Amino acid sequence: MRARKHRLQLVIFDCDGVIVDSEAIANRVVAASLVAEGWPMTVSDAESLFLGMTLPDMVPVIEARLGRPLSSQWYPALVSRLVQALGQEAIAIPGAVEAMRAATAMGLSWRVASNSGHGELAAKFACLGLSDFVAGRVHSHTDVTHGKPAPDLFLAAAAAEGVPHSSCLVIEDSVPGTRAAAAAAMDCLGYCPHGRAAGLVAEGAVPIGSMFDLPALFALGIGHPA
Repeated sequence: MRARKHRLQLVIFDCDGVIVDSEAIANRVVAASLVAEGWPMTVSDAESLFLGMTLPDMVPVIEARLGRPLSSQWYPALVSRLVQALGQEAIAIPGAVEAMRAATAMGLSWRVASNSGHGELAAKFACLGLSDFVAGRVHSHTDVTHGKPAPDLFLAAAAAEGVPHSSCLVIEDSVPGTRAAAAAAMDCLGYCPHGRAAGLVAEGAVPIGSMFDLPALFALGIGHPA
């Protein structure tokens, strides 16, 4: 492993697939919604097509495939179904909460930056009993001009904490997220518990297989295990 060039001051966690094991839930809801719109889709298809994307960014992709505009009710109805499902079924990624608590114990600042909306984020954290723990630390794509893969979310998190981008470490699991970290000139660890690291590595992330590895890396101030 090699040490960072700059002292680690802020860890920025993605939410879905990094803190909350919500991807399968969200993909199931999205797939069902699109099947109802006439696009045959499996949960696996939804993951392949939309992992890491914001809902607004999904709309033109869906409309191009359907060959027609979605109704004005599609988006709010999907958000409502997502909030309901995530609020009842979300579970934590193993080691994620432990990593957040370890950072806090070390005096290391951390924030959450997600392409989900605040309603979905609130439902997930409430289901996990983490609402108070994350209060004041959560950034949504709705807070910035552009969600990931643009750097806006990560730069907003750094600005909120008052630290330079060179002192930040991003924890991501998606290609849009790792692209956003690269665009923000931040080190990035790519969480890939099932070994599918190629896409993240291609975008500049360094792969890790377990969130339980993070506290030791934080303690060493390491952004790039090699």
